[in-house]
Amino acid sequence: MSSFTSVPFKTESGMSKVNGVAKFSSAGVVLEFESKLFGVIPGGVKEARIHLADILDLKFRKGVFKHGARIDLRAKSFTTLAALPNKDGKLTLKLVADDFDRAQEAVVQMQKYLNEHAESSPPSHTPLSELFSEETEEETKTLGE
Repeated sequence: MSSFTSVPFKTESGMSKVNGVAKFSSAGVVLEFESKLFGVIPGGVKEARIHLADILDLKFRKGVFKHGARIDLRAKSFTTLAALPNKDGKLTLKLVADDFDRAQEAVVQMQKYLNEHAESSPPSHTPLSELFSEETEEETKTLGE
């Protein structure tokens, strides 16, 4: 059974204000959110999933006296965040002071999941430059020979 930690958040995307809940688990992050144009006109509730393998890094920013705390999430691919309210390829979840401890614990646990995932992943691919020998064109034989 997979458990998760829910953390309410707010963010902005252009002229829209976004309210939602981020659910952090060993599988990744699920975001349930509603955006309101100018903070008034609702755009409907949406859900987005970011798999653990797609997360580049996740950071908890403390703010001042628990106010202004936030979670910054960057993905390995820009397309992962395309449907989400991101800025410069980074998803910023602004937190309420009451959720400070829960959010900090969620990020620490997610960083453990990310480290475990990196250790269990197969090694990265060998670069193409290492697959080919160091022959120059002068040493290459033509087909007729």
